[in-house]
Amino acid sequence: MNTYVSPRFDPTRVPHLLGSFAPVSEEVDVADLEVTGELPDTLDGLYVRNGPNPRFTPIGSYLYPIDGDGMLHGVRVSGGRARYRNRFVRTPALLAEERAGRALWGGLASMVVPDADQVGPELAGTFKDLPDINVVRHAGRLLALAESACPFRVDADLATLGREDFGGALPAGITAHPKVDPVTGEMVVFCYGLEPPYLTWSVIDRDGTVGRGPTPVDGVDEPIMIHDMALTDRYAVLILAPAFFDLDAAMAGGSFLAWRPERGTRVAMIPRDGGPVRWAADEAFWAWHTVNAYDDGPGPYAPVVLDYVQWSRLTVGAPEEDAEPAGGGLVRARLDPVAGSMARTLLDDSRVEFPRVDDRRIGRRHRYTALATGTGRTELLPGEYDAVRWYDGESGTSQVWAAGNLSVGEPVFAPDPGSEEGGHWLTFATDRTDGTSWFLVVPAEDPASGPVARARIPVRVPLGLHGCWLPTEE
Repeated sequence: MNTYVSPRFDPTRVPHLLGSFAPVSEEVDVADLEVTGELPDTLDGLYVRNGPNPRFTPIGSYLYPIDGDGMLHGVRVSGGRARYRNRFVRTPALLAEERAGRALWGGLASMVVPDADQVGPELAGTFKDLPDINVVRHAGRLLALAESACPFRVDADLATLGREDFGGALPAGITAHPKVDPVTGEMVVFCYGLEPPYLTWSVIDRDGTVGRGPTPVDGVDEPIMIHDMALTDRYAVLILAPAFFDLDAAMAGGSFLAWRPERGTRVAMIPRDGGPVRWAADEAFWAWHTVNAYDDGPGPYAPVVLDYVQWSRLTVGAPEEDAEPAGGGLVRARLDPVAGSMARTLLDDSRVEFPRVDDRRIGRRHRYTALATGTGRTELLPGEYDAVRWYDGESGTSQVWAAGNLSVGEPVFAPDPGSEEGGHWLTFATDRTDGTSWFLVVPAEDPASGPVARARIPVRVPLGLHGCWLPTEE
């Protein structure tokens, strides 16, 4: 592998490098943002979101949402005022590119890596760290998360502190969607790899020590991509859709991910006490993101309820010409750990993604699910949405706030201190007509009424992926 770049790749023609997705290179720190409306006094903390943002013009290939350097965007809110800061997650590879003044690594699909003359022996021939997907705080650590690698720790000002391997206990890293149990404080993680063991899970205790090291998941005998997970009192739940890594095809110039629907989709229910893995299976579907899961009754073999956003097939990058659109929707699956069956119910057939619940409900029954959605009034790229939908699991109804010219991101819940249900939903949004970006605050009691406050962000915030609300720690 070397730095030969195929002349067929033209980054100026990649839709996810243009418009509302276009990367920004400027890092800024601006206090006292211009606010329309009033920021609630109950908001006291930091909203931070991660997302792919190439520091330099990509070479070789670029597939959204897999490729791109991580950039953290943070809005600190307190006393009705807001401050914005953005920072790159500075990995060793990104520092090498900054010294060179250009991209040295190609996208994952191109297999382009630099040699020792360009980056030195330690980085030569390696793949680039891409902690560009999510961000989580656990046991005092703020972590920028990659798809399946070590996260990078950052400080409260979003400056990069370095790679985090949890004291050497998790050298292969974790994936981008760990789940923190709000009752025990444990963070349950998983990691997939290209070599055996192809899938492992681990537990990081409340104090940040690794309570269970990498534990292989029996029944997984080839490399497979798994993006998200869910958690219940008893299980870690993983959806294994038939998206398999094919390095031979990639080396020959083909796709490094193969969609094999004839294999079907399996769901692993991994007992958190270390017992044997239980499986359920059904026809093939793809899921980028789970909503939540919970045990539906007492006893060790009670069914598991799993809510997730379902797609008919895996898609990455821009839609292929003449390809049938991938259908999707909000789905509830009832998993029987004894019979190994999966009964799926379509709750909402809207085009939705980036589902979130109140994080205090993770692993327990939840009522409300917030999702980014499309109104259908304008043509949008995968990963782009122009409305937010709130689904009520008790009544089966939903509310929608249509954002007009704004492209909205993942909604994140910020609970009011001491309240069971009160709070606000937070997200970034970017105007498709002029590129201006906003921090939006939507009331939970009447979300369809739209934002009660909008803070103007001084630079454009590219459409990205996942974030969190970090209340000020006392």
